[in-house]
Amino acid sequence: MPITELLERNAHQFPYETALVEINPQHEPSELKPSWKEFNLVEMNYREDTYRREISWMDFDCRANRFANLLLANGVKKGDKVGILLMNCLEWLPIYFGVLKAGALAVPLNYRYTADEIKYCLDLADCSLLVFGNEFVERVAAVKDDMPTVRKLYYVGGSCPDWAESYYQFMSYCSSRRPPVEITDDDFAAIYFSSGTTGFPKAILHKHRSLMHSAVCEQHHHGQMRGDCFLCMPPLYHTGAKMHWFGSLYSCSKAVLLRGISPKWILETASQEKATNVWLLVPWAQDILDSLDRGDVKLGDYDLSAWRLMHIGAQPVPPALINRWKKYFPNHQYDTNYGLSESIGPGCVHLGVENIHKVGAIGVAGFGWETMVVDSAKKPVPDGEVGELAVRGPGVMTCYYKNEQATKESLSEDGWLWTGDMARVDEDGFIWLVDRKKDVIITGGENLYPVQIEHLLRSNDKIKDVAVIGRPHQRLGEIASAIIELKPGATATVEEINEFCTALPRYKRPREIIFDTIPRNPTGKIEKPKLREKYGAVNIVSKQTGA
Repeated sequence: MPITELLERNAHQFPYETALVEINPQHEPSELKPSWKEFNLVEMNYREDTYRREISWMDFDCRANRFANLLLANGVKKGDKVGILLMNCLEWLPIYFGVLKAGALAVPLNYRYTADEIKYCLDLADCSLLVFGNEFVERVAAVKDDMPTVRKLYYVGGSCPDWAESYYQFMSYCSSRRPPVEITDDDFAAIYFSSGTTGFPKAILHKHRSLMHSAVCEQHHHGQMRGDCFLCMPPLYHTGAKMHWFGSLYSCSKAVLLRGISPKWILETASQEKATNVWLLVPWAQDILDSLDRGDVKLGDYDLSAWRLMHIGAQPVPPALINRWKKYFPNHQYDTNYGLSESIGPGCVHLGVENIHKVGAIGVAGFGWETMVVDSAKKPVPDGEVGELAVRGPGVMTCYYKNEQATKESLSEDGWLWTGDMARVDEDGFIWLVDRKKDVIITGGENLYPVQIEHLLRSNDKIKDVAVIGRPHQRLGEIASAIIELKPGATATVEEINEFCTALPRYKRPREIIFDTIPRNPTGKIEKPKLREKYGAVNIVSKQTGA
């Protein structure tokens, strides 16, 4: 069944139980978004104070219905695409489900995108409408007159720009009844973006079947039950956070969206909300442990008795980190998942809480999934040998939208998805990542693509050649290091290059500048393997995980 039916089930069976909580410790009272009550919306369990808001399952479903009916009133038809550009907030998921209920495709956008990237993705996905928050006014304003497919802009926040429509105001006119749109598992549901090695995002098309399987898979892996509480901090635009939350949807349990990642805020929120399940990225877990080591936070100040599961995703997990974690939290279950947006996020490979002795491995095939490791001819390799990891299951994408060539390169006719990650299978059947086939750099859970950074640096008149590689980093896993060869007679400082790189979004800027010559082979291709060997960047993943 389509995943929208889970929301309707929860709203019918447990209408007044809390579904979602948003906590923003950085908010001042004057910064709060307009209350839904200002627009006379029916709310059964609404609370708002200086930094905490919550809604019930009935509220959630009503909001989704209202937005679906608003879309239909604006001429959105089944199969149309609706962009979502929001920071994590209480409105995010009801908007997402409103899009689905209207029969349209949800198109979440990375909140770090530049104005040009926003335009590129909206154009590529053929979006007819964009919902955006106050953090993105300047970026959207810069491209609003150059988005030919976008017919309407809806603004979520106070002081609506005169070139957009107020989401809150127009929602107040819409019915909270379920819209008259029939949805099946085989209908298209969402487009997510995953950058290729060129740095340009590819549009990943998924059906409702994929979303539903991710919910079943997540609940099967982590055993969420009604009464559990999932603490979520990663961005909802990404498949990882949303598909982990799908376990809460499946089990009709509360989830808390925490807008802040300091160790104090994480521990304080876990204590106050009685969180049972917390998903962390490696840097955040390290920050918590470092703060505990320094005495900046003390476990005795918090009631963390409800917390049963800590799981990590989005990047390789160093075994030493989990060993440290278990010293402070000996009763915690630990788990990790592997996935990619093409496989609707985490879960196609799953370690399992019972397999902590295999920490460092990504695990075995997840619930409903198949895996194999293949050679360059796509033939399975013997256990112990390194090859490319392939996965197959109900969550595999339909295709790269409007990119037949990339689809053929990534999907086999019988449904195998080639991940581009190099792995081996040990004697017990557990999969270990060894390295990445592509040049992607994963830093703090974010994917960086060297070509985009290199392209900018090559526009510097002083630079003759440049190569960007990933180098090991204790906290972030790896960082982007720019190896720069200057033109004869030119001089430049690290500070000067760093200033030049401010043209990139902050998260894409290289963290390290190294001046050196760039080796190229006879055909003119940069020999990055030589640079990785020279600067201690060979097999980063296997060094992190012990593979």
